[in-house]
Amino acid sequence: MKKLIFAIILTAILPQVYSQNVSCKIKGSDTVLPLTQKEAEVYMKKYPGSSIMVTGGGSGVGLAALQNGTTDIGQSSRKMKLDEKMKMQDAGKTSIETIIAYDALAVIVNPANKISQLTREQLESIYTGKVTNWKEVGGDDMPIVLYSRESSSGTFEFFKEHVLNKKNFAPTAMLMPATGAIVQSVSQTKGAIGYVGIAYLENTVKALKVSYDKGTTFVAPTVENAMNKSYPISRPLYYYYLNTTEKAVKPFVDFILSTEGQQIVKEVGYVPILSK
Repeated sequence: MKKLIFAIILTAILPQVYSQNVSCKIKGSDTVLPLTQKEAEVYMKKYPGSSIMVTGGGSGVGLAALQNGTTDIGQSSRKMKLDEKMKMQDAGKTSIETIIAYDALAVIVNPANKISQLTREQLESIYTGKVTNWKEVGGDDMPIVLYSRESSSGTFEFFKEHVLNKKNFAPTAMLMPATGAIVQSVSQTKGAIGYVGIAYLENTVKALKVSYDKGTTFVAPTVENAMNKSYPISRPLYYYYLNTTEKAVKPFVDFILSTEGQQIVKEVGYVPILSK
């Protein structure tokens, strides 16, 4: 009788246990990459039967991979564009959008640069090429070396829209294929400036305080300032997946949205959605 009861209980539990195992590919935004990697690592330890492969490449690359069927989740630091939605529709596919966290975008310079803060207007002038020397914004007499993400990056799109007021980047801006490459380049170039998600900040670069009220208030890019909404350059981070594969990926998505998953969001250096 005891064996029968145990068998019945085990039968009831096992489908729930195994249903948490996830096998999927996730591709896209370099900004989201460190977060997804950590979430996947923790998830696979919790559910050893799971296999989650995570790669970067940029938001546009991830969303294109979702459309052509080479990834299960496209991770993006921007919303899906209209032309991307149209391609999905033309392919007979319907995507689901989920915000998994928020991110603050930090403007970085070389630690040797004496500049510690800039207004949005100054950043616009620098990145559109109107200002080409640090002495024009209170720094040393030194040429400004621009580093940016490439155009397929959601971070590139966000920076252009929210910092440059939709103006074009200067042709002298060097477009980098990955966020880590910007950090490395800025750390090695005295006159350099770049922008990265705050999870990428290291002591090899200096994050600037930024003002969006024409210099009245300057705010540092920190998780705390992003959470209390005082830091102006923040944005949502997205997962996109197809409605036809929702059941397969949802256990992992739900884990990220859970209390445990959102605690990991904060530990890795992003902003939990519960704080927004």
